[in-house]
Amino acid sequence: MAVVFIEPRPKGKPEGSKIEDYVVEDHADHALGTFPTQEAAIKWSREHGHTPHVARVRHLNDKKKPDQWRTA
Repeated sequence: MAVVFIEPRPKGKPEGSKIEDYVVEDHADHALGTFPTQEAAIKWSREHGHTPHVARVRHLNDKKKPDQWRTA
């Protein structure tokens, strides 16, 4: 199974602003899908055979640093 990353958008949003949607991305930052909720993004990624990861802290999301992510 491929590891995918679920991130809220817009990226780098100011504190307190609204999350518009969630994107499922691969290691190369290619968007595989966009979803209204994090739950929907996790469900879709599992249904398609991926292992979803979400950021432990919203503003720390470097895909090359595994300690910044947790398995969903």
